[in-house]
Amino acid sequence: MDIQFILMIAIFVLAVAYIGRLVYRSVSPKSNSCSTGCGKCAANFDQIPDLKK
Repeated sequence: MDIQFILMIAIFVLAVAYIGRLVYRSVSPKSNSCSTGCGKCAANFDQIPDLKK
């Protein structure tokens, strides 16, 4: 095997690992928020008046 083929395979493997890491980090649950990541869990509804009067 020549050096160009080995370098091509190495770059391809690194690119696949990088994409895999991006996908894994985007679907893995975050420890400090809910699983949806929309931010609605941090809203404080205690200050909103009740509209069912």
